[in-house]
Amino acid sequence: MEKILKNCIQCKVCGEVIESKSVYDFKACSCGTCSVDGGLEYLRRVADDKKSYVELSITEEIIDTK
Repeated sequence: MEKILKNCIQCKVCGEVIESKSVYDFKACSCGTCSVDGGLEYLRRVADDKKSYVELSITEEIIDTK
């Protein structure tokens, strides 16, 4: 399982970095090519192609010690 520390991407078309900071914080880049959503709860991407953005999110692995 992973914990999300930062939820953001960079659009390869306009170069804008967009970040979702809370649940349902849907953000689109200025040219409309890609969007990000989910805050620190989930990673959601909306784009025609994964090649249209650079993934910049930061996550960490959660180790179950039980």
